[in-house]
Amino acid sequence: MLQKSSRTRSYPWLAAAVAFGFQLPASAQSADSAAATAPAAAAPAAAPASPFTANVTIASQYVSRGFRQTWGKPAIQGGFDYAHPSGLFAGTWMSTVSDHFIEGGAVEWDLYGGYTGTAGDFTYTGQIYYYLYPGAEASFAKTKYNYGEAVASLTYKWFNVKYWLTYTPDYFGYNSATLGIGSGQHSRGSGYLDLNGTFDLGSGYSLLLHYGNERVRNFSAYSFQDGKIALSKAFDGGWTVAGAVTKGWGKNGVYDHYTTGVLNSAGQAEVSNPLATTLVLSLTKTF
Repeated sequence: MLQKSSRTRSYPWLAAAVAFGFQLPASAQSADSAAATAPAAAAPAAAPASPFTANVTIASQYVSRGFRQTWGKPAIQGGFDYAHPSGLFAGTWMSTVSDHFIEGGAVEWDLYGGYTGTAGDFTYTGQIYYYLYPGAEASFAKTKYNYGEAVASLTYKWFNVKYWLTYTPDYFGYNSATLGIGSGQHSRGSGYLDLNGTFDLGSGYSLLLHYGNERVRNFSAYSFQDGKIALSKAFDGGWTVAGAVTKGWGKNGVYDHYTTGVLNSAGQAEVSNPLATTLVLSLTKTF
């Protein structure tokens, strides 16, 4: 059986999406200044912010939507983003994953683009995601894990709500062949409600509270919920340290004994609950 998560992350392009500009020189000195007889030197113009940003993360493991995608092992992650002053943006992000969670998988590769803007205290964003898992396939059903989502996001001060809607035929390979339910059914139209509260605690500290609810279309037994509490500390130079506790809940224990059939050293299939309560520690550098 298959399970899925997807990234519930924040991207550096949000900070880079401000308009570019130059620092204006100060006004002329007063008439009784000795320097008034000579032209005042103009202050140098401030360099415009770069539209490009990059990020690299080392994490104790990769957890997305409550699912432990690296099966309890460390993850290496990184991304590259472009933000245009108009609000248009595009980017890519990658993370290591485990073949214990994604059959034949070693990497998740995300591609995305969209538009963000503001209206008073509100920030709105629309974007398209596509997730690639090179070489990964549910072999018994000849089904790829690759899929896409359209995302609508609205932020008001400390509160953010997103909705992720699957536009491809399958959500992370969920269909009748992989789940053994019905005949010829797919999961296009599955949706993930993503609620987040971010609180500035001062001195570089930030608290994140998250709740998510995934509705898997045509396969409601595989719907799930997840929650997260995260504390982060930002340092000079683009460094951020974070710690998070995550937890997921499936229906009727459907995810409690998850396996892709990968054998352990004893020759038995590795089985685990990928939604179990998990502590995640990470170190991120933004460029």
